[in-house]
Amino acid sequence: MVHHTVFFPITRRDRMWEPLQFEFMRNALLAGILVSIACGIIGSLVVVNRIVFISGGIAHAAYGGIGLAFFAGFSPTLGAGIFAFAASMIMAAVSFSNRHRADTIIGVLWAVGMAIGIILIDMTPGYHVDLMGYLFGSILAVPKSDLWFMILMDVVIVLSMVMFYKEFLAISYDEEFSFVAGIPVRLLYFALLGMIALCVVMVIKVVGLILVIALLTIPPYIAEKYTRSLGEMMALSSLLGIFFTVAGLWVSYNYNFTSGATIVMVAGAAFFISQALDMIKKRYKV
Repeated sequence: MVHHTVFFPITRRDRMWEPLQFEFMRNALLAGILVSIACGIIGSLVVVNRIVFISGGIAHAAYGGIGLAFFAGFSPTLGAGIFAFAASMIMAAVSFSNRHRADTIIGVLWAVGMAIGIILIDMTPGYHVDLMGYLFGSILAVPKSDLWFMILMDVVIVLSMVMFYKEFLAISYDEEFSFVAGIPVRLLYFALLGMIALCVVMVIKVVGLILVIALLTIPPYIAEKYTRSLGEMMALSSLLGIFFTVAGLWVSYNYNFTSGATIVMVAGAAFFISQALDMIKKRYKV
């Protein structure tokens, strides 16, 4: 009796779901979704309030905390969080007390934070194989412990927006009216920059310090064109972030590209497509 081996062809659909058989890809996908939700909410406030430069300053200042963590021998995520939060509070104070010189001081903190991190790492004996992951992201190496941290941060950010949505909306579009209306503008501004710091710490694991601004700004920038309220903008930018993350992970898996950079390239491609569509609409008055 002759036995014949039957081969089932791998369909496109099977290949699409193939990465999910690996635990590290499932963790990466969940991390991307959690980060996208945080970036969609906080990034919308960053874009509306025009504080992208401050966000970049917080992100790069966090590198000093990573250097300190390597030097002192504790968690780099904790170190980045401490420096990012400290930098955000300093920048918030500077923005209120001396707005005309705020960009200069933020630039100094940006540079000094990076310099401190590099010098402390130079002073630490041994070769640090994980260092590039903090600069350019290591979403494929996100452990379950970091996922729980991301879930907690998402809960804090979502609850903060639910409780103080009207206040954040007011200070984003009319700061002078907010002062007159008795809204604690200064306190809310400090809280916003503190949440940006938390968001930055989350995003570092996904795309790294160098590319963090892309996830914070590109989805909200695109979403702003197609929404009529801040809440809609937050929701759509979160969905766009999830799409960019999933698409970027799939492309990086199939073509063996660096995941963080690929996610940002997908987001960047969407940005330029949206710009091109805007130009076509204006030219032909569609």
